[in-house]
Amino acid sequence: MTDTELVASARLRSAPLGFGAGALVGVLGGMIGLGGAEFRLPLLIGMFGFAALSAVILNKAMSLVVVVTALPARLAAVSFGELGAHWSIAVNLLAGSLLGAWAGASWAVRMRSATLYKVLAILMVGMAAALVVTHTTAVGSLALPTVVQVVAGVAAGFGIGVVAAIMGVAGGELLIPTIVLLYGADIKLAGSLSLLVSLPTMLVAFARYSRDGSFAVLRANLRFAGLMATGSIAGALLGGLLLGVIPDLVLIPALAVILLISATKVARHA
Repeated sequence: MTDTELVASARLRSAPLGFGAGALVGVLGGMIGLGGAEFRLPLLIGMFGFAALSAVILNKAMSLVVVVTALPARLAAVSFGELGAHWSIAVNLLAGSLLGAWAGASWAVRMRSATLYKVLAILMVGMAAALVVTHTTAVGSLALPTVVQVVAGVAAGFGIGVVAAIMGVAGGELLIPTIVLLYGADIKLAGSLSLLVSLPTMLVAFARYSRDGSFAVLRANLRFAGLMATGSIAGALLGGLLLGVIPDLVLIPALAVILLISATKVARHA
């Protein structure tokens, strides 16, 4: 057997554990209304031993599955008419996020492995900070002039696209507060709009990763990825039912600490 086949075989033996880990990630994400991909990434690296780029590609594939699954439920909660009335927000952000996703994926495949580990660790720290800020403070609207708002939307979309591509996440934890801040949308509408922006952004990053030889890790571990994604979806549903059971003042700092610990461990891989 080749090295790739041996690794794939080891992953298959860990498939039940992968489902369980995915479920745990889903529960954590579901309790705060997110997909939880930022928690899945360090597990792929630390628990299952995937190299940085391989973990990012697998995380991106699983995040894509989770977003596609969540989209119908979100569209049922917010009508097409309401989304259609705010189509310009999605277009504004996509103008930057699609370019950012391609650029981010391109940078990731060109980075030395040691550098990518460090970048991922830094981004995890940033995610922890974003998690705390967005869930403990009230996000208001900036009420910017239209031209400034459009430019800011493209710039923010580009940055979010880069981060989402490099980490293999959907980017909702960044998109939702951005939509509220720049456009004054309510949280419910922002959540649905974020999915509409995330899906094409993820597809662009995925297409860029598919052009690299490292994409073979997905084919070699397809069953493992499928089971972990299924666990993430099941966990997210359970996490949604547990929403509010643990007070945010306890849950959010705890999740932030988990991300910080994960960032430290990922940085050590460098």
